Amino acid sequence: MLMLVSKNQARRRVHVRIRSRVAGRPQAPRLNVFRSLGHIYAQVVDDTRGHTLVSASSLDKEVRKTLKGGGNVAAAKTVGQVLAARAKAAGISRVVFDRGGYAYHGRVKALADAAREGGLEF
Repeated sequence: MLMLVSKNQARRRVHVRIRSRVAGRPQAPRLNVFRSLGHIYAQVVDDTRGHTLVSASSLDKEVRKTLKGGGNVAAAKTVGQVLAARAKAAGISRVVFDRGGYAYHGRVKALADAAREGGLEF
């Protein structure tokens, strides 16, 4: 019997596989990315305590005033820069990148590159 799997179910399966190898620790927390059609979200998580240390998204007031929409590469770059600045302010310089099951391309790559330019190491 042929089982049809949605794109999101396939992405979640890939994400579970990635998460089996990628974990955020206090010295290098996990930078997690989630993208929807309209927005992009990123957060830095310490998995040992289960706490979000820093977050940024295209819904933040600081980000929205510089953009037209939230679901494009320009928004992803801005979110990456804001996240890096907030992480630096919180004393975080090294992270482990978790692409969330998405291909490292387009918005995900733009966010990662902007975070690197902002001073995060991964």
